[in-house]
Amino acid sequence: MRKSDLYHKWVEWSEEDQVYIGKCPDLMTGIHGDDPVKLYSELCGIIEDVIHHFEIEGRSIPAPRIRPMQEVA
Repeated sequence: MRKSDLYHKWVEWSEEDQVYIGKCPDLMTGIHGDDPVKLYSELCGIIEDVIHHFEIEGRSIPAPRIRPMQEVA
């Protein structure tokens, strides 16, 4: 498992901006684009880059806090 797999990532449509927004709040604010599949792939790559940057600088990687909602039985 990669470190980036610990972080919740998602792509959603922004009615206000009329584009898809890719998010990973624990590590970055977001990116945008017209193709949700391509955007998710780009988001995953950027998250890998962010983690690599933290490691190169010897900084601690922020702990994952944002989790997807789970259904309550």
